[in-house]
Amino acid sequence: MMKTFTIFTSELDDEKLAIEQLQTQLEKNGDLLKNTIGIAVCHYEFVLSGLFKAVCDALPFEVAGTISSSQATQNEADSFLFIITVMSSDDVQFQTVLTPSLLDNPMQAVTDAYSNAVNGSRPALALMYTPFILQNCGDDYVNAFDKVSDGVPFFGTMAIDDTLEFSNSFSVLNGEHYIDRMVMVLLYGKVNPKFFVANISESRILSKSALVTKSQGQILMEINDKPVMDYFEELGISKVVEDQYAMSSLPFLVDYNDGTPKVIKIFVLLTPEKYALCAGAVPEGSSLYMASTDSEDIMLTTGEALDEILANIDDASVLFAYSCVGRNMALGSEQFKEMQFLADKINTKVPFMMATSGGEICPTQISDKVAINRFHNSTFVACIL
Repeated sequence: MMKTFTIFTSELDDEKLAIEQLQTQLEKNGDLLKNTIGIAVCHYEFVLSGLFKAVCDALPFEVAGTISSSQATQNEADSFLFIITVMSSDDVQFQTVLTPSLLDNPMQAVTDAYSNAVNGSRPALALMYTPFILQNCGDDYVNAFDKVSDGVPFFGTMAIDDTLEFSNSFSVLNGEHYIDRMVMVLLYGKVNPKFFVANISESRILSKSALVTKSQGQILMEINDKPVMDYFEELGISKVVEDQYAMSSLPFLVDYNDGTPKVIKIFVLLTPEKYALCAGAVPEGSSLYMASTDSEDIMLTTGEALDEILANIDDASVLFAYSCVGRNMALGSEQFKEMQFLADKINTKVPFMMATSGGEICPTQISDKVAINRFHNSTFVACIL
């Protein structure tokens, strides 16, 4: 059994008032159980102002999470919200983990932090919150965690802010913030997570499959044995990709050719060598499909995922959802439309928290308690517990 609820404030300037608002909401939900954790999301201004630390110091439990450019809970969706989802249980244990710096050897940092934390035990679920580090590849985090955990399912987000350089895209833990360290929350005990993914409709695929013949991590060099720019030329988008903003709005699906579902990635920029830097690894031997998306398809695919969620929500105690900033950008002036859609559908059926993401972390398949964990772009992901 898990007792869950959300508390939130939009008070950015008055530290005392913000704490009073959160504590009042906390008290209205009654006594906490034996083990409690808070999962937080907020605009970076709450961190830089010192309010986040003051709140964490005042609360009787640990708080972990990330920065986001927009967030939502029941009846509230905004850029300047500070939301804490409280999970409290007598039979589920929560363990927070902070990695060393991810700048030098990110895979080793993740491996060591997880190994030292579990000490031979196996969590039922891991929640992962990472800062946005442009030169790092989110797939490296996922692959390292997958290997060291032997397929423990994990779910989470890469932080994203609304600055041009994403310079304030922190992970957060107990009042502190980090631009180069990952925060994990490990859950042990009676936990039965279910995961949901929405990306792009098959009808929005624009090209036939193309084979990745040369790549290095997230750097795409050759497609179909030709320089990647030749491929863009064949598609008639070589001029488009020279503009960084336009390039980052071009999603594509990656098929790992291993029988698992396709995963969306996006381009970030062209390197000086005219290679394509992607927001995630594109391994040699995989196939890619160029695609497009817009507000209509975002609402369609999110709606399909929400229908699946509603069909499984009866026994759930909480819902976490993250949606890529690329989807948010495609909504244009209606930036909160997807969040409001989720709020309308879920209503009061279960406490929930949703936030904009710089990269989504979610399994695509689970069998025999072994998860196929993936790092996504331009995707809506959700987890119910």
